[in-house]
Amino acid sequence: MCGRFTYLLSWSEIVALYGLTAVTEMAPDWKPRFNAAPTQTMPVIRLNAAGKRELAALRWGLVPSWSKDPAMGAKLINARAETVAEKPAFRSAFKLRRCLVPADGFYEWRKLPGGGKQPYRITMADGAPFAFAGLWERWSKGPEPLETFTIITTTANSLVAPIHDRMPVIIDAADHDAWLEARDTAIPMALLRPYPAERMTAYPVSTRVNSPRNDDASVIERATADAAEAVRLKQ
Repeated sequence: MCGRFTYLLSWSEIVALYGLTAVTEMAPDWKPRFNAAPTQTMPVIRLNAAGKRELAALRWGLVPSWSKDPAMGAKLINARAETVAEKPAFRSAFKLRRCLVPADGFYEWRKLPGGGKQPYRITMADGAPFAFAGLWERWSKGPEPLETFTIITTTANSLVAPIHDRMPVIIDAADHDAWLEARDTAIPMALLRPYPAERMTAYPVSTRVNSPRNDDASVIERATADAAEAVRLKQ
């Protein structure tokens, strides 16, 4: 699964890197995130009604348009690539409302043989930013419309597999247009695959990441071997 991630880019960097062409009002409220967590509001890139890329602030945890209760979103932070085109909660969004979720790292937790879990931050080997494959929805049964998103996951590559059996789908920059614009779902379906392991790296981090309240630069610091061992002993 993907339950936490980071995006440390500035407003100007994200506009340039993801080819944003529509005017948005997010810049004044922009801030980097070291520990983005479900149910929080964060940026996604989607096409607006005019077909231009815009950055929108959506809540993480997809609420289907037909849902009676917006609390359903807390259970739908991820969509499995293997079933995303058929599941009632996701199939309409997969066909019509795909988005990109800007990131530069994500976290997974490895079960330790003696008990406990060691968190890892996983990034590109060169530290470059990237984008997850996402879906978004608009829920209109409340007093105000609610827009939400989910991140699609797939089987882990050889780097992530020793840590967790799933990983988020990462869309290459060359495929951003196809992901956002294609009407033939066979095209985006072909992009739902594990990202090449040789282009990524992973390192252990502190268990401070376990709490969403900890959202500062210390969360992404590499944990020492002693700290990693302490995780096993404490838990």
